[in-house]
Amino acid sequence: MGPFLPFSGSPGGKVSFLSVMLLVMPNRPRSPFRRFERARHQSLGLRARTLTSFGLIAFTTSLLAGIATYSFSRSYLLEQRGNVITSQAFSNARLMGTYLETQRDAVGSLVSYIRTETDGYAVLQLTPEGFYYSVDPLKFTQANIPKELLKTVQGGKAATQKFSFDGHLYEAVGTPVAAAGANYFEVFSLRETERIIGFILSAVIAGLVIATSTGLLLGWFASKRLLRPVGRVATTAAEIAEGKLDARLTPESDPDLDQLVTSFNAMADTVQERIEREIRFASDVSHELRSPITALTAAIEVLAAKRHELSDRNQQAFDIIDTQVRRFDRMVIDLLELSRLESGASQIRVESVDIEDLITRIAQRFQFGSIPLINTSVVRTQIFVDRLRIERVLVNLLGNAAEHAGGATAVTIHQEKALLTIHVDDNGPGLPVDERVDVFNRFARGRNAPRGTGSGLGLAIAMEHAKVMEGTITISDHTDNGSSGLRFTVTIPVESDVS
Repeated sequence: MGPFLPFSGSPGGKVSFLSVMLLVMPNRPRSPFRRFERARHQSLGLRARTLTSFGLIAFTTSLLAGIATYSFSRSYLLEQRGNVITSQAFSNARLMGTYLETQRDAVGSLVSYIRTETDGYAVLQLTPEGFYYSVDPLKFTQANIPKELLKTVQGGKAATQKFSFDGHLYEAVGTPVAAAGANYFEVFSLRETERIIGFILSAVIAGLVIATSTGLLLGWFASKRLLRPVGRVATTAAEIAEGKLDARLTPESDPDLDQLVTSFNAMADTVQERIEREIRFASDVSHELRSPITALTAAIEVLAAKRHELSDRNQQAFDIIDTQVRRFDRMVIDLLELSRLESGASQIRVESVDIEDLITRIAQRFQFGSIPLINTSVVRTQIFVDRLRIERVLVNLLGNAAEHAGGATAVTIHQEKALLTIHVDDNGPGLPVDERVDVFNRFARGRNAPRGTGSGLGLAIAMEHAKVMEGTITISDHTDNGSSGLRFTVTIPVESDVS
């Protein structure tokens, strides 16, 4: 039962929409949690932050509008209903007073003559006698009247109070009929008003959901439009990273975005110029070194014919010079090859081959014929590949295994309709995971690699050849018959020769 209110006021125990919303809305986080909230916000992407902003704005705006609409509508409906109830109750009270002045002995039937609303009740109290009379059937009696209201009316004051009866909200009006020595009470159902208020609440909640959804949808469109230039920047940057140094952004009509485009293209021009300058430098130096290295090689070959005439100490010195000159010659050749690959000067030339036969002949030609070759292909057909680049990739991987892992243990081929996979396994000491990407850079070596072996360019050359064929090389751990090592996996898209 709600608190007693004279004629106007809140609907007693009814929970308002405002109180519900304030209850479910999150409170402002205290200082210990603000850092967490800030970190969580910073972890969101730009698109997510845009969507969140639009959604929160739409939710907050529609929530405030909904609260105002609901509160005003509810107050207005209850006020209008209260005015109607009070007017009707006082009118019936005056009518009952007139009846009692002339027909007091028939008071029991007089109460039944009072026209009340559907689901409404009337109770009459004769103050001198202390008797109560109710409308038949006696579903509502003086025992159901709120005690506060009953006490107030008996004290000679008219009053009204909202309360619950039979699971629904009612409003009771009581007024003294002093001239007739009676108190008149009439109870009115607020079920229809509750229904209308409930419908308004449902409409407000539906509007809140629709407005928030619309805000999120607008946020999605806005973020998509805002991030479109960022996406173009990311795409162009990725193309540059893949080696397309001439990739540039197209001019924008928006002056703010055009400034970004101009700055980005200027940066890309600078990067391209610097990379091309470094490539030209490496190529020029390599070319300039070819002549003296050729002369040194010829001189060493002449001295090799008279090596037996040298003393033991001189022979050791000659062997060191011979090894280092040949290593230097190999490095210069590798640098020239790498420079051609990075400059894009070399072209891809594909031809139809039997990949198993090709790899077998490559292994035998470069003294790797003893390494087992395993073909796991289900369908074996001729495929179009660049045989020279396949050779350079495979030879460099097998040479790397020979220098750093005691030699490859197996070469595995798996051919599918549009993909060729070649595995080169070894039982070497392995390579830390954090070095498995950097090891494909020029002159890169693992921390555990022995010094003085190889040029440090073999894996870089293999990767560049794979990229030219639109493929890649990855490194993973490999275990075979209790021995562990590395597996270099070459993946290349191919086309089958169906002719």
